[in-house]
Amino acid sequence: MITEVFRCSSTGNLRDHGLVAEETVLSKIVQLPSGARVRGRALRDTPDSPAALLLALADGPLPEWPHRRIEWPDFGLPRNRQDALDALAKALAVARAGELVEIACHGGRGRTGTAIAALAIMDGVPARDAVRWTRTHYHPKAVETPWQRWWLRTVPVT
Repeated sequence: MITEVFRCSSTGNLRDHGLVAEETVLSKIVQLPSGARVRGRALRDTPDSPAALLLALADGPLPEWPHRRIEWPDFGLPRNRQDALDALAKALAVARAGELVEIACHGGRGRTGTAIAALAIMDGVPARDAVRWTRTHYHPKAVETPWQRWWLRTVPVT
């Protein structure tokens, strides 16, 4: 497990990173309530640019750029709650600073959607509304399991 979060070397808007807010099948940039932006995607979707922080939520090939992997089984919950919350809080801080944060898992919906919903809660969306908010703003099938929905109720606001 990787325990260090790295920042992008460049800052600026999404166009500076070579990314635009165009949706592909499982890749979308989401704007959080504070204006911070995160990109959710499936690991199989090649990113447009490596200039991003990636929270890799699944086993598989490691990206060549700075990232942090959270041990989080498919259809499950993070194996280490505090590690996941720490990684998400740091990712939110990076996003609030104007840098692009990417979140990815194998399919781009369950764990990625849950992580985006957690970021939304940390950013001010009430926990009771986070799944609906994420399904509206990211993907209609985000947050796939009842225990993922339950876990979101434990996410603190930062």
